[in-house]
Amino acid sequence: MPDPLDSDADPVGLLARLISIDSVNPDLVPGGAGETVIADFCGRWLTARGFEVHRLEKRPGRPSFVAVARGTGGGRSLMLNGHLDTVGLADYDGDPLVPRIRDGRMYGRGTFDMKGGIAAMMVAAARATADGALRGDVILAGVADEEHGSFGTEEVLESFTADAAIVIEPSHLEVTLAHKGFAWYDVEIVGRAAHGSRPDLGIDAIAKAGHFLVALEDLGRRLAQGPTHRLLGTGTVHASVIHGGAEASTYPANCRITLERRTVPGENADSVERELTEVLDHLADEVPDFHYRLTRGLHREPFEADPEAPVVRTLTRHAEQALGHPPVVRAEPFWTDCALLDRAGIPCLLFGVDGEGAHAATEYVDLASLDRLTRILTATVGDFCS
Repeated sequence: MPDPLDSDADPVGLLARLISIDSVNPDLVPGGAGETVIADFCGRWLTARGFEVHRLEKRPGRPSFVAVARGTGGGRSLMLNGHLDTVGLADYDGDPLVPRIRDGRMYGRGTFDMKGGIAAMMVAAARATADGALRGDVILAGVADEEHGSFGTEEVLESFTADAAIVIEPSHLEVTLAHKGFAWYDVEIVGRAAHGSRPDLGIDAIAKAGHFLVALEDLGRRLAQGPTHRLLGTGTVHASVIHGGAEASTYPANCRITLERRTVPGENADSVERELTEVLDHLADEVPDFHYRLTRGLHREPFEADPEAPVVRTLTRHAEQALGHPPVVRAEPFWTDCALLDRAGIPCLLFGVDGEGAHAATEYVDLASLDRLTRILTATVGDFCS
C-alpha cells in the first residue's frame, strides 16, 4: 500500500485522508475524538516536506500545530490559519468519515468546514516553498477548538506572529474582509418564592422576565433601524435560553435568560453592557418589584480588514487571475479567528473553498474550487514572501 505521506501530494487526495480522521470537538460533543490524531498526521506530512513543526498543547489532548518553512531572509512572513476540529457526526446523513466523490463534489464531515481549507493550505505551502527560494517565512497554523472557544489560535498567538495572515475558512472563493462579533449575557430576574396560594408573599420572576423579553424584542427592532455597516448591516440581539421556576405550586424565585448580541465594528462587549443596563434600569424604574442581575459571558470582537493591506491586494490579484474576474468582496455574519489575529496586530483576511453544509446533515466541497484555492494560495504565498 502506498504511504499516504507520499501519495497525498494533491489537495483532493490529502482531503480524503483528513476526512477519514475523526476530529470532533469534545467541548461540543462529550467524548469527541479531539485534534490529536489529525494534528499528528499533519505534522508528519509537513515534516516530510521540510517544515519545522511545533506542537502546542496547553490543554492535554487538544493540540494545535505550527509548521514553519524558514525563508532565506529579508522577506515578509505569511501565516495560513485553519482549524482542525469539526462539529459532531451523529446527525450526519451517511458515514461522515468516508469521503465520497460525486458530480465534482467530495462529501463527508469537514469537507467544507474546514478540512478542504486545511488540505489546500498544506499543499499550497509545500508547493510554494519546495525550491527554498522564498525570502520570507511561511507559517501554517492548524488550530484546535475554533468550533467552540478558539483557544487554539489564542495559544498559537502567544508564541508566533507574522507580517500577515489568511484564514482559510470556507468563503465560496470570495474575499471576506469583515465579520460580526458576539457577546453573551445572562440576565437573572429576581423574584421571591412563596406557596402558589400566597400571591401576597410571592414575586413571580417569570412574569417579570416577560417584561424584559418584550423590551429585548424592541431593542432588536431599534438596532435594525440604526446605523448600518457597509458590509455587515446592523447588530442583532436575541434571547437564546430561558430557565425558571421549580414546581407548579410555587412562585418562581428567579428566571434566567441567556441572550446573544451580534456586534458590528464600532460595537463591543462594553457598549453592549451599557445598552442592556439602560434597558434593565428602565424596567426597574417602571415595573414594580423588578430586580435583576446582569452577568457577562463569552464575547468576541467583530473584525474588519483594511482593503488596501498588502496581503489583501496580493490575494485579490491572484484570485482575479485564477477566476478570470475580480472576486466578490463580502462579509460574514458569523465570527472567525480573523478577529484574534487582527487584535494581535496581524493584518488578515478570510478566503476559502466553495461548497455547502457547514454543521449540516450533508456537507460537501466543490472540488474545482479546492483546486483553484490551492493555486491561488500557492501564488499568493510565493508573491507575498518573495
